Amino acid sequence: MAFREADKRSAGLRVAVASVLGLASPALVWAQTQSGVVDEVLVTASRRSESIQEVPLNIVALGGAAIQEQGISNLADISRNVPGFFVLDQGPRASNAIIVRGLNADPVGATEFLGNAGGGTVATYVGEIPLYIDMKLEDVERVEVLLGPQGTLYGAGTLGGAVRYLPRRPQFDSTDVQIRANAFTLAHSDGVGAKGGVTFNLPLADNLAFRMSADYLDDPGFIDYAYLVRQPGVSDPDPDLSDPAAVAANLYRRKDADYQKTWSGRAALRWQIGANVDANLTYYYQDQDVGGRTVNHRTSMNTGKYESALRYLEPNDRKNQLTALEVTADLGFAELTSATGYSRFKEHGQRDQTDLLIGLDYSYELFPSFSAYTREDTREQTFNQELRLVSQSTGPFNWIAGLYYNKLKRHGAGSEFTPGYSQYVLDSGMGGGVLRPDALEYFSTGDTDLEERALYGELSYDLTDRWQVTVGGRYYDYDLKTRNATDLPLLFTSIIGDRGPTDIILDYEFGGQADDGTLFKFNTSYQLTDDAMAYVTVSEGYRIGNSNGVPLCDSSVGSQQNVCAQPSEFEYFPDSTTNYELGLRTQWLDRRLTVNGAFYYVDWKDPQLTTQTAIGNTPITINGKGARTQGLELTFNMQFTPEFSIGGSYGYADAELTQHAPRLMRMINPPGFGVTFVDGQAGDRLPGSPKHQGNIAANWEMPVFSTWNLSLNYGISAVSDVLTRVGGRGGGEALAGFALHSAGATFKNDQWSIGLYARNLWDKYAEAGARLTSQYAQTLVDADGGPVRVRTYHKDIVRPRELGLRITYDFGI
Repeated sequence: MAFREADKRSAGLRVAVASVLGLASPALVWAQTQSGVVDEVLVTASRRSESIQEVPLNIVALGGAAIQEQGISNLADISRNVPGFFVLDQGPRASNAIIVRGLNADPVGATEFLGNAGGGTVATYVGEIPLYIDMKLEDVERVEVLLGPQGTLYGAGTLGGAVRYLPRRPQFDSTDVQIRANAFTLAHSDGVGAKGGVTFNLPLADNLAFRMSADYLDDPGFIDYAYLVRQPGVSDPDPDLSDPAAVAANLYRRKDADYQKTWSGRAALRWQIGANVDANLTYYYQDQDVGGRTVNHRTSMNTGKYESALRYLEPNDRKNQLTALEVTADLGFAELTSATGYSRFKEHGQRDQTDLLIGLDYSYELFPSFSAYTREDTREQTFNQELRLVSQSTGPFNWIAGLYYNKLKRHGAGSEFTPGYSQYVLDSGMGGGVLRPDALEYFSTGDTDLEERALYGELSYDLTDRWQVTVGGRYYDYDLKTRNATDLPLLFTSIIGDRGPTDIILDYEFGGQADDGTLFKFNTSYQLTDDAMAYVTVSEGYRIGNSNGVPLCDSSVGSQQNVCAQPSEFEYFPDSTTNYELGLRTQWLDRRLTVNGAFYYVDWKDPQLTTQTAIGNTPITINGKGARTQGLELTFNMQFTPEFSIGGSYGYADAELTQHAPRLMRMINPPGFGVTFVDGQAGDRLPGSPKHQGNIAANWEMPVFSTWNLSLNYGISAVSDVLTRVGGRGGGEALAGFALHSAGATFKNDQWSIGLYARNLWDKYAEAGARLTSQYAQTLVDADGGPVRVRTYHKDIVRPRELGLRITYDFGI
């Protein structure tokens, strides 16, 4: 953690500043000295090193030492400490959406298809490099979360904000080693989890240092897959559940199938070239292997709270790699930063596809042993280059100027398999062709090439010692090229048509977009008193469009089975936000009480909305006409004594459509799967995030024995209900709000830290998401008159109680 002595501030101010950074738990940035004073903590979100109380932006920072002590491990944990920042947590298997200030119109279940972007409303940075990753938080200096568009300060432009992971850099002055180990248990799990890692810092010369960190997480999981088919295409997925022999012959159970095994690490070489140039070459690696979803099927299949009824295991492996070169040079009049990054991303997963095919209403369910699965592969390569100049003058003018370039290549492919189905069709006398030995039913592939360029900057002027004004701008353009192809249904074309047993014919559809534009920012702040500052910001955000990756419908296909897009469904276009914000940063009671707040209003133009194709039920994105969100974000901290403090936060977000959105939601009309589309109406509440979220926590730190301190903390985080669909329409529902409790006790001295912790202390059962609607919970009939239970509808489950022991040992060599 970066610290400095504040020579112009009182001890009370330094206590309060550090407390603000803690928000939900003051221990997040706790660094108590022998005198009971907390050193001032600096942030660099504004591209200059400043106290957080002096930054006229809505920013929260979480300190690295306390991130480790509190067991904060991912973006979902961070979101419980930041008002206005919400992660729709559907477990590590899902593509969890990051939602800022309610800026989301996607149905909750649609986050599965977000890919490697987190929804695109927030830019995540690893050091100085924009890269989306739900990074494991080990050996980090701090994490900074900025709310509101930041396109005039950062290279990557977004709708709603930025998250900055700031890893610890190599140090020149000491050889240090940290060894960390963690063992934990999960309620409703048969296994024991473990996490361990090591960091060492090695000076190689007075101006050259190396730092390496490596960690491994073995999470046992807690969801049982209780209805897995033994032999795909042969076993009956729906035997008589009252007959144990029939169940055992066809199905098997996998305990704790949603395990997670993750390797993460970093190797960095830092070279200080002379007195003015600092270069950091870093390689980052994270490989996350997840066994399944954190879902249950209580409505669809009457499972237990921690049981899934999916027919196939659903493993998923994500691998992120980043090589980054960051160079800063002191030019005297300004600091020059060059940030170069090359990243690679690979994902390979398998999904149970049975219910989607049954829901297409093409009578797949007639085959008594019908089940299907999909295997998907995605590869991405990204090159980023950013150059930035930040003025270093002490005069009334200050400025920032930057250039940004991003090049992305993405390839994706999906293969859908229906074991045994081709033989069933052939035996039914529906054709005289040949079998497909690979059981491949559907294949899709697509490529994306994207180039983005931007010129951005800000100019600030101090009108007086207390009043400053900043204007900023951004010019951007992008070129996007896509090509996509599908072939389907392959079984019918080989059995009924004249295809060969392994033929795949791809007719590529080419698309693309190009756009450019400008964004504007205005900010002014006024120091009302020595302990109070007010600021006003107007800023614009932006998100690019894309192709939906679904080929256009061909009228010659007729009524046969098809997956295609109408012209209005083929692609979607950019959307933008204008953010209006009034904020206050205040301190009271000799700076022992800190209260910060912000009111905001966001106008969202052409919002990107998730729906499905009229033909084939494929998820796509379309543009709506308008939405808005408004609300309040509040944080406080009270330092009662140097040892005891209470902090908390509250966020209110009222987000709704402002204009009619035709054909927004696809819904079915049971019995069966007849489709109608439901419009969104002006005034409909947006889904995916709560109107109210808040937390409160207490921390008490005291000396025990001669060289040891004891830190005790207790916290509660809570959210109100979350809609699964816009306005609750189309069979949508409100997921009940819930509160989670956490507690911890840590003994520590200069070398050792030994902590006991509990997360979700009271083992609260809560539902964080739902896929589609309960209308899908139907039972059909196969050709033999047996039941076919449709399991499309499921609930995502909050992680149960975790109890753990964490030990770290720091030593020098």
